[in-house]
Amino acid sequence: MDRAALFDVDGTLVDTNHLHVVTWWEAFRQAGHEVPMHAIHRAIGLGSDDLVAHLLGEDRDKDQDAELSAAHKALYGQYFDRLPALPKAGELLRHLHRDGWTIVLATSAGGAELGALRRAIDADESIADTASADDVARGKPAPDPVEHALQLAGVPASRAVFVGDTVWDMRAGNKAGVRCIGVLCGGIPRADLEEAGAETVFADPADLLARLAETPLG
Repeated sequence: MDRAALFDVDGTLVDTNHLHVVTWWEAFRQAGHEVPMHAIHRAIGLGSDDLVAHLLGEDRDKDQDAELSAAHKALYGQYFDRLPALPKAGELLRHLHRDGWTIVLATSAGGAELGALRRAIDADESIADTASADDVARGKPAPDPVEHALQLAGVPASRAVFVGDTVWDMRAGNKAGVRCIGVLCGGIPRADLEEAGAETVFADPADLLARLAETPLG
C-alpha cells in the first residue's frame, strides 16, 4: 500500500527561518511597527496573513496587511538565488523516494519563492507534488495544508508521516491525524515541538537520515 512522507520546507529542508525573521522585522519597521525579532521567530511557519495578525493583534489597521506582506516578499526575494539547503535535505528526499515513499511538500510558500526553495533542495525528481498556502482556505496550524498534501499523495493519514520544524507544523499534523517528526534546525526548542505533538525530534535532515531506522520513516 502507498505511503507518504510530507515535508514542511522553510526551516525543515532549507535554512531560511532567520532570513524570514530579518525581512519581516524590516517590513514591520518600514511600516512603523516595532516588533522584536524573538516574537517574529516564534511566528515563522504561519502564513503571511496569520503571522501579521498573530504579531500585531486584531485591533491593527488591517488595510496595512497586504502592504506588509508585499514588503516582506520583496525583501526576502533578494535572497532567492542563494537560499541554503539544510545538510543532506535533498539526499533525505531521494533516499525516501527510493524506499517507496511518495514525497509531498506542505508549505506556505508559493510562486517564485517555492521555485527558489525547490532549486535549493535540488531533489525535484523525488518530489511528487506540493501543497502550498494558495491551495487551501486556512494555513497551519489548521490541518488544511496537511490534509491537502494527503489528498495529493492519495493516502490516508494512517499511511503518512509529516516532518516540520515549528509548533504550527506539529499542531497541523496532529489535527490531520498523521504522525509527526520534529527537527531543531528551525530554531524551536525540542520541548516545544514535543508539547505540540512531535513523536520524535532530530537535529536536522542529516540527523534524521542517519537515524531513519528509529523513526516511522524507517
